[in-house]
This record gives sequence, C-alpha cells and structure tokens, in this order.
Amino acid sequence: MKVLLFNGSPKENGCTFTALSEIADTLNKQDIQAEIFQLGKEAIQGCIDCRYCSNAGECVFENDVVSAALEKAKEADGFVFGSPVYYAAASGQITSFMNRLFFSSRGVFTHKPGAAIVSCRRAGSTAALEQLNKYFTISQMVMVGSQYWPMVHGNTPDEVRQDLEGMQTMRVLAHNLAWIMKSIKAGQEAGIEIPKLGETRHWTNFIR
Repeated sequence: MKVLLFNGSPKENGCTFTALSEIADTLNKQDIQAEIFQLGKEAIQGCIDCRYCSNAGECVFENDVVSAALEKAKEADGFVFGSPVYYAAASGQITSFMNRLFFSSRGVFTHKPGAAIVSCRRAGSTAALEQLNKYFTISQMVMVGSQYWPMVHGNTPDEVRQDLEGMQTMRVLAHNLAWIMKSIKAGQEAGIEIPKLGETRHWTNFIR
C-alpha cells in the first residue's frame, strides 16, 4: 500500500515538510510506502472552469505539476495534503493545485482515505483545515482524523519539532490512516463491495 503526501509549501524542507515527514516516517514503520510530492516554487495555473476535463479525462493544462500528481494518485491508496497557513487560509499554490487535481480526477480519490494537515506560526490553522477538508467530503473520501486538529506550530522546522503535541498528532494521524487503509483492504478481500449510487444523479442549481 502507498500513501501520497503533498507538500503545498514552496519551502522544500520547511515547517510543512517537517510535519509531513513525521507522518511518512510513521507510515513506513507500518510497512506502508510513503512519498512526499513537492509542489515546487513555480506558479500553478488555476482552474478556469472550461470543462475540458469532463470529456477528455485530463486537464486542459497538460504536462505540469497537476498532471504529474494525478498520475501518481492513480497508484496511491491514501493521501495527505499539507499546507502552510497564509492569511488564515491554505497557500495559493495548493488551492490552485487541488482545484484542478480534484476537478479533473474522474473518481481517482473516491472511497480512498485522505487527510489534511497545516503548519502555522500562531493562528489561522482551523480555517485553513476547514478549506482543505472540503475537497474530501465532496469526493466521497474517508476523512482521517487525529487526537487533535492536525496542525503544527512554529516558525522554523526546529520550532515545529519542539511542538510535541503537534508532532504526536501527526503520528496519531498516520496510525489512523494506516488502520483505515488496512481495514479497507481487508473488507475488499472479504468481498465487501464499495458503495454504488444505483440511481441517476440529480443536479439542482436552485434556479426556478
């Protein structure tokens, strides 16, 4: 089994990476492969709502970080999205990234477990988490929690490592993610099928 962890910070080895690394190390100890995917420092094109992906199965903006991530996501069993907190919200990079990634995913994330973690100096963390968690709840994903809201505090990686509760929260999240993934696999092996709607989907735009 494999977990893909996305670092939504332009700092490759910063605070967000420190928290994600704690999760990855804990997953590895559970015999689960963990890969941290760095979004990088380049600007990420936002979604323009062209609906090209609805028919083509891929984003109209090809061969960028979103395309590369989507290919890796197809082989992953679980996901963690990490972001620094900017103005009480997730970073602009990961926002543009997730908008396009999820809109063009065509069910890649459906019924798979996912979690969001954030790093902040002091505040704004719960607002950023709420933003990121919405991608999971609209995509029929299993949202993974921890012993506290999954956040770390600090202005440097060393300060983050001193946030003992925050780092422990990352490890608990990793254990919960591993347990859910193993439970899903055991259910599939026991013949439990994934949920199916069984009816035509309704689209209501609240226009009368």
